[in-house]
Amino acid sequence: MLYGKEHVRRYQETNGKEGHDWNNTTVLLLTTKGRNSGKPYTTPLIYQKHGDTYVVVASHGGDPEHPQWYKNLVADPDVAVQVKGERFKAHARTAAGDERRDLWPLMTSVWPDYDEYTKKTERQIPVVILEPAK
Repeated sequence: MLYGKEHVRRYQETNGKEGHDWNNTTVLLLTTKGRNSGKPYTTPLIYQKHGDTYVVVASHGGDPEHPQWYKNLVADPDVAVQVKGERFKAHARTAAGDERRDLWPLMTSVWPDYDEYTKKTERQIPVVILEPAK
């Protein structure tokens, strides 16, 4: 099974032919800029399309800390995204209130473990909206 850096490499080399469809769900690649280093970091993330946007979850498996990619995009919300062979710039923002409440079931429908992760942590797991740049 693809995971981590190997997942990113295979996805990029094959334009998502390997790595987009993963574990009965779909994965995009998110590239953020390191908030301290300024270096690009690419992370494979489960996603769902929602209108013209893409939705991802900063679950980190229910860890008490937010994942590094999420901390990076909070510091700089201008990100790069790859969905299969399509690459584009996007603006990331954290869903809040009713918007988050409405998007959570969309994401748990494709990855039910998100509900389990909420039981492992006291933090609210962020739901992130990636809005392609116009």
